[in-house]
Amino acid sequence: MKNKFLFPIIILSLVFCFVIFYKGLDDSNTYIPQKYVEKKIPFFIAKDLYSQIEISSEKIFEEDKFYILNIWASWCLPCKKEHSILMELASNKEVKLIGLNYKDNISNAKKFIDELGNPYSQILIDTQGTLSVEWGAYGVPETFDIDKEKKIIKKIIGPLNKVLLKEIKLYLK
Repeated sequence: MKNKFLFPIIILSLVFCFVIFYKGLDDSNTYIPQKYVEKKIPFFIAKDLYSQIEISSEKIFEEDKFYILNIWASWCLPCKKEHSILMELASNKEVKLIGLNYKDNISNAKKFIDELGNPYSQILIDTQGTLSVEWGAYGVPETFDIDKEKKIIKKIIGPLNKVLLKEIKLYLK
């Protein structure tokens, strides 16, 4: 008699557990950043890499220029790979590059810039990664192209390359 009820109870328990786990997987609480393409840049306050002085986004993006915000880290190999492209972009007076250093050791970030050159007009630090999430970034490197009206016109996930460089130069004309 005992064996008659044991098997159905085990089966019902397993089905119950499966349903609970399946629902848990289906209902993810993972944060997905808001999409900011075609929207104004978010307001933020961040510290400068070298001076440690806090500066607001209104002060950083005050000129009537085309901007590129590049999220990078010294520990990121693709960031190192794209650095020569950023150096080439920095020579163009029509664009202003802003670097956002993501979850990095400050001394390592400075060493990275000292070794490879500084393409940025300003480098900000994002030690917790929250500022990058506000921008809608998932990781590094990511690049945001910003027009003269301070709207994000393109988000580039991954390292910049020669094809993307040509595309960016088309914006600048």
